[in-house]
Amino acid sequence: MTTPFFTEAERAALALPEAATRIQDGAPGVTDEIWDAAAAHFDETQLSALNLEIALTNFFNRINRTILEQAGKAW
Repeated sequence: MTTPFFTEAERAALALPEAATRIQDGAPGVTDEIWDAAAAHFDETQLSALNLEIALTNFFNRINRTILEQAGKAW
């Protein structure tokens, strides 16, 4: 069951980082189905921006975990 609180575009945008980020548990990553759903709602520039934001967020999450810094604590 899906929540009624997100549009299809928002669900596609949320599925992309979820799939790209889950690597330790053996998840398949960004499948063609996930990519196609995102591409149906966003153009190439928007997809590039989403991918950059996913990568940047993952970068900071890894750094914060390495130095045991709680995200947002000093913001």
